[in-house]
Amino acid sequence: MNRTTLSLIAGTTALVAVTGLAALTAPDGSADDAGGSAQRRPVERSSLLCPSPGPSDLAETTYTSFTPGSTGGTAKGSAELLPAADPSESGGGADDSSGGKDAGKDGSGDKTADGKGKGRSREKSTDGDKGGAAAGKPVLSGTQPGKPSSADASGADRPALLGSADGAMAPGWTVQQTTQVAAGDGRGLYGVACSAPDTDFWFPGASTADDRTDYVHLTNPDDSAAVADIELYGKGGAIKSDVGEGIQVGPHQSVRVLLSTLTDRPETNLTVHVGVRSGRVAAAMRVADAEAGGDWLPAAGSPERSLVMPGIPKDATAVRLVAFAPGDDDADLNVKLSSPTGSITPAGHETLHVKSGMTAAVDLGPVTRGEAGSLLLTPSDAEGRPVPVVAALRVVRGQGAHQESAFIPATAPVGERATAAGNHAKGTTLSLTAPDGPVQVRITSSAGTGGGSAVSRTYSVKARTTLAVQPPVPQGLKGTYAVTVEPVSGGPLYAARTLELPEDGIPMFTVQPLADDHGMVQVPKAEQDLSILQK
Repeated sequence: MNRTTLSLIAGTTALVAVTGLAALTAPDGSADDAGGSAQRRPVERSSLLCPSPGPSDLAETTYTSFTPGSTGGTAKGSAELLPAADPSESGGGADDSSGGKDAGKDGSGDKTADGKGKGRSREKSTDGDKGGAAAGKPVLSGTQPGKPSSADASGADRPALLGSADGAMAPGWTVQQTTQVAAGDGRGLYGVACSAPDTDFWFPGASTADDRTDYVHLTNPDDSAAVADIELYGKGGAIKSDVGEGIQVGPHQSVRVLLSTLTDRPETNLTVHVGVRSGRVAAAMRVADAEAGGDWLPAAGSPERSLVMPGIPKDATAVRLVAFAPGDDDADLNVKLSSPTGSITPAGHETLHVKSGMTAAVDLGPVTRGEAGSLLLTPSDAEGRPVPVVAALRVVRGQGAHQESAFIPATAPVGERATAAGNHAKGTTLSLTAPDGPVQVRITSSAGTGGGSAVSRTYSVKARTTLAVQPPVPQGLKGTYAVTVEPVSGGPLYAARTLELPEDGIPMFTVQPLADDHGMVQVPKAEQDLSILQK
């Protein structure tokens, strides 16, 4: 048999293989969109990362995992959270032992788990299994959509967690991490929605003031190391710091960096930018205040020309707006409060001018005046070119020694669906904002972690208003539940969830903005085209 014949047989075999594969994987068209060019399909795998809760011996942390869907479905899937690897055993990550201002302090008595100040400005997660990858027994796992699962952890220096979900558990998978610190510096309620890895993060509202202890947590889910830079911008512009450059985060590891070690100049209002040179990480900022408690400061959404910050509690005693324009142009913004009855302009704070590359801050005081609301920023120069900005709010409740604080970054609209887990029968509030036209929204409360039946209710949000509601409590609720927000009709919807767990007269609370869960993705339509084999 000559070489030409062999080549023909090989080519025919390859053609059969390609044709067979196309027949097995070709879309059936059942989920085609109107144009027939793409399909809406559920994601098949999701990744979420949870930061280390912090070093307080008094910390009580609850993790809650949930995937929207029917508990009676037959599709299989799984979701689990594993502790990040121990970098001391694998040699990965970066460790800066040079000390620095307030080094090792994390708002919980200035001590690490063994009760001794280590003097470290950059720390790595110290729990988890040995080696370069997350392994061992899952901290939390689940296999049933529609039913939340939870796990508790106590004490100091719990590890960061690496989470993954596949199959039926992947679309819309969400994990809530809630930590209550009963006493000490930074006592308060710390809530954060575990987030997907990315390469670019903005944190307006950070600080290196003497009464603040702000840590940036970077967690790497991948098999190779990631390298990140942390940049600081104050009221005078960029703050030079070589210490924040080239921070290495080893495979499956977590690093936390104390902001006050990156500069010797205290700044009350900062914008922090985390840019990833190689790899990807999840980033979050843990803030502890000596007098006003603390919370997680989630990353703000991408720079936009108009911003919405939903979920200001009705009894807020102080609200501070922090904004930053990352481009080359200054931004001029209108400031409005979306209240239950319409949009109003805060007296004396009608506009905000944000200089390029500089952080602007303004104290709005008790701006809500007894009515829950959301803050809206829109371009004030209709004839000029709108400038993208990032922004966040620092919200305080209570007075004197009974103050507690939380953060509300500007967020993207809900989109198709958003979910918040870890809700209690009491002390849960949803803020729904319709900045343009009216919106019909369906709220579904899931079964509880220990039992109960799901329940749904539809609400109407009037144009340019904010509606604060307590979600319907599941029938026969045991444990905590998840709440899913789905716009049914109308314009864009913005949402946030507030949890309240009062302790010894302190109005402990945390706010998490709700954005689209990206449970569905556009998949380009594929067709068989054997003519490509002839080209």
